[in-house]
Amino acid sequence: MSQWLDQINSPEDLKRVPKENLPEVAREYRERLIETVAQTGGHLGASLGALELNIALHYVFDSPRDKICWDVGHQAYVHKMITGRKDRMTTLRKMNGLSGFPSPFENPHDHFIVAHAGTAISQALGLAVARDQRGGSEKVVAVVGDGSLTAGLAYEALNNAGHLQPQMLVVLNDNEWSISKNVGALSKYLNKVITNPLYNRIRAEVENQLDRFPRLRRIATSGLESMKHLLVPGIIFEELGFRYFGPLDGHDILGLVGTLKKLKNLKELCLLHIVTQKGKGIEWAEQDAERVHGVTPFDLKTGAKLKSPEEEERAKREGISYTKAFVQSLLQLARKDKKIVAITAAMPSGTGLNEFQKEFPDRFFDVGIAEQHAITFAGGLAKGGLKPVCAIYSTFLQRSQDQLIHDVALQRLPLVVAMDRAGLVGADGATHNGVFDISYLGHIPGVALGAPRDEAEMLQMLEIGLNYPGLFALRFPRGNISNFYEQFPVREFELGEGEVLREGREAVLLTLGSMVETACRAADLLAHEGVECRVINLRFARPLDEKLILETAQKTHFFFTLEEHNLTGGLGSKVLEFFERHGLAGEIQIHRFALPDQFIEHGPREILLDRFGLSPEKVAAEMLRGLRPAEVKFDAVSEPRLLPKL
Repeated sequence: MSQWLDQINSPEDLKRVPKENLPEVAREYRERLIETVAQTGGHLGASLGALELNIALHYVFDSPRDKICWDVGHQAYVHKMITGRKDRMTTLRKMNGLSGFPSPFENPHDHFIVAHAGTAISQALGLAVARDQRGGSEKVVAVVGDGSLTAGLAYEALNNAGHLQPQMLVVLNDNEWSISKNVGALSKYLNKVITNPLYNRIRAEVENQLDRFPRLRRIATSGLESMKHLLVPGIIFEELGFRYFGPLDGHDILGLVGTLKKLKNLKELCLLHIVTQKGKGIEWAEQDAERVHGVTPFDLKTGAKLKSPEEEERAKREGISYTKAFVQSLLQLARKDKKIVAITAAMPSGTGLNEFQKEFPDRFFDVGIAEQHAITFAGGLAKGGLKPVCAIYSTFLQRSQDQLIHDVALQRLPLVVAMDRAGLVGADGATHNGVFDISYLGHIPGVALGAPRDEAEMLQMLEIGLNYPGLFALRFPRGNISNFYEQFPVREFELGEGEVLREGREAVLLTLGSMVETACRAADLLAHEGVECRVINLRFARPLDEKLILETAQKTHFFFTLEEHNLTGGLGSKVLEFFERHGLAGEIQIHRFALPDQFIEHGPREILLDRFGLSPEKVAAEMLRGLRPAEVKFDAVSEPRLLPKL
């Protein structure tokens, strides 16, 4: 029964709840959140851990006038529920439904799209400084998980905030650090002391009167602070220029509200350290929080994953995941070569490298949420004679653009970058779609870029990459490898070598990686219409198989390219540039099948591909219209759901 939840549709409604009833409100939100995410999937663990904080922030502050900036957004599901989206939570991460992350295009209480960690302090600092520049009075809060403090961006922001000293609050939601042990009676007592208005008035007055005597000021201030520094683990933040408060039990909602009310009125740069438990409220999740970090629909009692009939049917047509194929290949090669080492940026499970870690713990490095450092560190490993393999999601690798160019490629250092989640990723949406990597890597001098269609190509490409003398990028999608590829024999190939999968003289379809099956099925459909199309799996976006392309150009002038990548700078662009270099641009007719030059919202991969004209049926129909315009009739591609255009 939801005594309170049904009455709360906005932060204003929440504020009408008597303070003593907030624990009951938290219980109702926890039950509703678990029930909802069990149906939709999502990032449950972090949201359960930060649940009381979500409620307390909206109880004390006046959003959206006061700005609450979330780091990553995994923690903000209850924030969504409080700010008018409670009844739409069953659409979470579904097509045309709520995003799994905050988004200002979705709700005015969300100030930024946040799905990459480490951004909240920088964004909140910008808002606070802008407020002061225009003479505003709103409060600004940044909510940061302890994992985000492995990101260099967070420390850059802390350093700059300490220099600028705006009135601003950073809430550190800590669920892992050893300093969590300090939660207890003593720290609660200290927290009451240092948030007491009398203490803060005395502190401010002492500092004000002693401004003219810096040395005496330091002595007097240290008298107030020295005992706290002996007992509280916040000295690093104090040295950076923050007033530190905590640690505080992050599940004590009444204590949180009381502390936040006091901190709200301090005209200083403050940091509140709270300690929480991921997966709070689910017994099996409290024992293993990793199980509820990012979940698919699950059984409420056991946590077992639930599959729809469509997913069950798809599983029959699929083999192992691309991630599994990558790790198995890496392990096979690492057993033969002790110089091979593996690096990830806080994603050992997501990238599959936890298996590498178990077998080769001394050759595995998790650098935290620090993609830039990961690449430069890998460059150092390569310089030292090792063979580093960096496994990072395509969308997260974007952060390390300068390091890839300056610290690896320019140095002529060998490095393999394995880009998981290359292509559309489904429910995670625009922030996680890996559709720009060919573009942001393909312009770098000396880079090689491959995309395996199956596990056999994965192993060969990884071996080629480990022997390549420069930056070698390997892109592969989320999901499992189709059994469709079992019909093709395994062949050895070299760097930049493609293969002909189907012969035909009327047109050619060039593709690679995740779209090879689509290309073959489109060619089958065209064959039923009497059109024989050559299908080439290029395997590499760079270097291209120039010999094979030129040989094909002697047979047909109708070229089509197909890729699960943004239209700008992708495989099709590479082919266009190739023909221009060879003086054939005027002779060859090229149509590029690719994702539009837009940010694409969340939705099932198959549906999105069809909407953007990248299903076998849409590809075949569009090709037929280009080759024989009088013979084709088909429905136009439906309007896709995009983020607002730039």
